[in-house]
Amino acid sequence: MAETESVADDTAPRPDEVSTSDPTSSAEIPEAVPGDTAADSGDTTGKSADERTARETVYRLLAVRARSRAELLRALLRGGVAPETAEDVLDKFVAAGLVDDAAFAAEWVRGRHRQRGLGRGALREELRDKGIEEETAAEALHEVDTESEVERARELARRKSRGMSGVEPRARMRRLLGMLARKGYGQALAFRVVREEMEATEAGESLSDDEPWFEPED
Repeated sequence: MAETESVADDTAPRPDEVSTSDPTSSAEIPEAVPGDTAADSGDTTGKSADERTARETVYRLLAVRARSRAELLRALLRGGVAPETAEDVLDKFVAAGLVDDAAFAAEWVRGRHRQRGLGRGALREELRDKGIEEETAAEALHEVDTESEVERARELARRKSRGMSGVEPRARMRRLLGMLARKGYGQALAFRVVREEMEATEAGESLSDDEPWFEPED
């Protein structure tokens, strides 16, 4: 099963969540969203108070990293904001360009592929978990072409192989294939990469194409 990151359950960032190296970190957030009448009037009664709470929650979350609209909506609803108010506030953030699912998805794919070595399968699951629509996710996944995916899989297999010199060839193959499967790489690509790696280390001559292709790591 592909290795994925679960959707955060917090509605406010913790200090240790902030990372300047995170490719999905947000840019500077303005103090008010254009068209926000509650912010302009200073009214904190009734619906306006709910809007203010929603707006401040969104600002806090975006100060940590960029987020999808669905992530923000979940956080607002968990915090007790009325659904209609949450949708209205998020509409304003979208109109202001502060929430952009297409840009978020593209950056997420680039960062997770580069930093974690995730394949398209795992990336697709992560985007789905974050509420990104299928069409938007598919466009973002174009960032990872076959050549890039093969090269990243090779790097992962090569790195893991370094610590497996004493492991029997068939067991080594299954473990390497299992690792790539959990990273979201397809069976055919993973098998090709692992065979190349093992042949390069003279460990593949006794392997058959009929070997089991997945074994969980110890």
